[in-house]
Amino acid sequence: MENIILLSGNVKYTITLEPTVWIFDDRKVDLTTYFSTASTPSNDLEEYTKAVSKHWDREIMEGAVYPPTLKTEKKYEKEKVLTGSFGIPFQPFLKNAEPNENATGLVIKTITSEHEISLDKAMKLVLGFSKSGKPLKEDGPVHVYFGDGSNRHNPIKNVREIIIK
Repeated sequence: MENIILLSGNVKYTITLEPTVWIFDDRKVDLTTYFSTASTPSNDLEEYTKAVSKHWDREIMEGAVYPPTLKTEKKYEKEKVLTGSFGIPFQPFLKNAEPNENATGLVIKTITSEHEISLDKAMKLVLGFSKSGKPLKEDGPVHVYFGDGSNRHNPIKNVREIIIK
């Protein structure tokens, strides 16, 4: 029960967040590089076109790549999961809770304090759930990072509940 965070308050749907399963989520981000890389608005079609073009060019120049390489890639991904530090964007959870029209912000309750944040800023939050391949047991279950990375060295820790105001 100590690993579960409740997202409630001025929302249509109360959501229960379970950070220990996010390691399997494709939306997870690598916290070691997330704040250091410049974020640009993504255009899905443009990104897809570039990826396909790059793949096509590689196949023409080098030939097709066969499954032994896939084994190596899977091994690398498994190693990365076992040693990496990960977070997950908060925006999908906030959207699924469907804040009411009169909602203005949210309060992050920790063991010792409360932090109030506007909904606009909350849309860019990242919830850190893993450090060096381990769940955040001592000061977790999540660390809250602002989207701009301004608190990346001092995130909000010991989060117990998130309440929409």
